[in-house]
Amino acid sequence: MVSDALWAEIAPLLPPRPARRRRYPGRKPLDDRKVLCGILFVLYTGIRWEYLPQELGFGCGMTCWRRLRDWNNAGVWQRLHEILLARLRAAGQLDMSRAVIDGSHIRALKGGPKTGPSPVDRRRPGSKHHVITDAGGIPLAVTLTGGNRHDSTQLVPLLDKLPAVGGRPGPPRRRPDRLYADRGYDYPRHRREVRNRGITPVIARRGVAHGSSLGTHRWVVERTFAWLHWFRRLRIRWEIRDDIHEAFLTLACAIICWRRLQS
Repeated sequence: MVSDALWAEIAPLLPPRPARRRRYPGRKPLDDRKVLCGILFVLYTGIRWEYLPQELGFGCGMTCWRRLRDWNNAGVWQRLHEILLARLRAAGQLDMSRAVIDGSHIRALKGGPKTGPSPVDRRRPGSKHHVITDAGGIPLAVTLTGGNRHDSTQLVPLLDKLPAVGGRPGPPRRRPDRLYADRGYDYPRHRREVRNRGITPVIARRGVAHGSSLGTHRWVVERTFAWLHWFRRLRIRWEIRDDIHEAFLTLACAIICWRRLQS
């Protein structure tokens, strides 16, 4: 499941495991590449950790869960995402002339941090994925909030989370030229925040009839949500711990970048 090329990108980012004890060393740790295959199998299929098939050779579900947690705490997935963004920019496949921002609701059946009563799902527990993309829909940054949080609350956090993308001569690129958003982000303070960062806000106006033609640029973010929710583990939030779900989110963004590079 993990190609040699993808493993060559990930392997140098993994933190070294502690040396085994000389006396009573215990069972030998499972190979990192096999564990990564198990993590991706759960991400793709949405299967529960405890049901991870042993015959696949990926180890038990808890082993994969612990490695996902530890690698996320070490910043592996975020660094992988930033490296692949730089590769995309070097290949001319990252368009920072404009960015698009939006949010999408998912159910959170087990509750936990960063969940809330959803206003679009009869107040059932839910979470929201918030994403900002480049002009082609490549995810640049993603956040997780409760289902009752307004999309506009994540505009500034997402802008602050934009990575410095290298890949070309000169200083790394951190800001898009323009930011496209729907009328849910139409607040004077948000326009000021965007302008203060040297970005031109292109936000639909509240109280104005539809037909602004901004949808011809904003549709890419809806496709990005479709890409993210193609990973079955992200369609419904099963994790009580928010950091585990965020680890899956960041890993999925990196995989989307990797697929674009391969295409």
